[in-house]
Amino acid sequence: MPNALIFRKNNLLSNLFPFSQPFFSDAGNRLATRSDSRRTPLIRRMQPFRGHINAFKKQLAILTVVIIGIQSIHIGSAAGITIQEEETLGKEFMKLAVRQYRLIDDPAVARYVNRVGRKILAQLPPQPFQYRFYVIREDVYNAFAGPAGNIFINSGLIEAMDNEDELAGILAHEITHVKARHISQRIERASRIQWATLAGMVAGIFLGVGGGAEAGGALTIGSAAATQSAFLAYSRQDEIQADELGIDILTAAGYSGFGMMTMLKKIRDKQWFGASDVPSYLMTHPAVDDRLAYLDTWIQGHPEALTIIKRRDNSEFRRVRTRLIAAYGNPALALKQMAASLKIHPDDAMVLHGYGIALARNDRPGEGIGFVRKALEKKPFDAVMLKDLGEIAFMDGQYDAARKALEGSKGIDPNDFETFFLLGRTQLEQGEYLQSSESFKTVLEKQPNSIRALFYLGEAYGKAGRMGDAHYYLGRYHHARRDFKNAAFHLRQVIKHSEDPIQKAEAEELLSQAKKEQTEEEKSKEEAPADKNSRIRRNQRNRETPFNSDQNGRTAW
Repeated sequence: MPNALIFRKNNLLSNLFPFSQPFFSDAGNRLATRSDSRRTPLIRRMQPFRGHINAFKKQLAILTVVIIGIQSIHIGSAAGITIQEEETLGKEFMKLAVRQYRLIDDPAVARYVNRVGRKILAQLPPQPFQYRFYVIREDVYNAFAGPAGNIFINSGLIEAMDNEDELAGILAHEITHVKARHISQRIERASRIQWATLAGMVAGIFLGVGGGAEAGGALTIGSAAATQSAFLAYSRQDEIQADELGIDILTAAGYSGFGMMTMLKKIRDKQWFGASDVPSYLMTHPAVDDRLAYLDTWIQGHPEALTIIKRRDNSEFRRVRTRLIAAYGNPALALKQMAASLKIHPDDAMVLHGYGIALARNDRPGEGIGFVRKALEKKPFDAVMLKDLGEIAFMDGQYDAARKALEGSKGIDPNDFETFFLLGRTQLEQGEYLQSSESFKTVLEKQPNSIRALFYLGEAYGKAGRMGDAHYYLGRYHHARRDFKNAAFHLRQVIKHSEDPIQKAEAEELLSQAKKEQTEEEKSKEEAPADKNSRIRRNQRNRETPFNSDQNGRTAW
């Protein structure tokens, strides 16, 4: 079977992946505001962007491990893998991606990016994949498409944009890579890489991430040679095709191809001084000059493109870009940027709002409240501003003011799970435990994977004296964090004391699952080489308080 590769369950999935995690922990750098009980999603956004791990290495590592670890998938002809195989691969990829990347699940950001993406997708015939768009919290110029329509864009790339057309241009390009099955073809090409070469590439990645960048880079280059581009990078033909088809769907969606060209120029022209500083986008998207030449020719034949950009209302784009800078960037730098913007636009509601967030992230919530209120004077029915006012007031210990703002935000936008989470936290502080539990249950209805909601729901029920419910949700919380020992303790308490037969049955099933996963994890550890750095990172994560942990930046500033 020379042109095929059968992927089987492999311990490399668990053994190798920890090495591709960034070698840092910010557990000791969290900034407390008054007390642990008042820490909010805002706190988790107070950390500066941590040391830049080369995003190219991240992508190569995650793709390597996914390809090695996926179970029982047969990779066949040069046409690429099948739709079903790519869907299976996409699920495995996302399991690793949520651990590898700090995804921003802020509704104001995620909804907007997905709305732009869906507007472009609406111009295509029915697609075999359910496309999803994610923003990674990383100050690096990069965007890429994973298997099965999972598309990622870095916050740093959005911050470099000037309008929605530039965002649409990047998304259309990545959508086209998925539509044209370029990813499945790349995976098929990867199946022909010799195992020795693949192992050398992985070792090079890990050495580089671990600090020996020069040695790691040399090993990667020496091992991979001409095959590493076949493994990760698109071909020139793929890139031109993605631009050609991308412009067609862009214009059909009412966007201008001019935005695609201006964004590509920004990426190309970003100043860099060595291989480690090259924008990650250029590492995986070659033929930039050829692409620019094609786009320039297209625009000369479509002079209306510039007019489209000038006519567009970019207020929502500006809101999201300002939010990414103020709420997710380096706190000190964000404060400087927003202060500079405020001098130029002292009456701009978005700038006032962003400056208020930046102040709060720099341990000045009292001042931040004043600026967000000024913004609300100009936009009194803005649900996001009201939510942020509530969060900052919560940080400052002003629970009545926080609740009033959050209730107002909920009334305007009842679908924002963050609002319910913050309302639950406020109710918990005010001693209204059952009301708090209802708020956290609403969060789980809207965001089933919210680990923090599980924790605080368990705490609320515990304080209300409903111990069966408390143990049930705390058991789910610890299981989600893969803390199987504590999960087993709480789940056994549910089985022993709960009077709810459905809850007991769910606890028994979850306990059985936890035992199985713990056994597999222990077996994997025995077979894996010792990884001191991974163990340190795991211990540091376990020492973090639940609400103050990053948890992938979900609902986190």
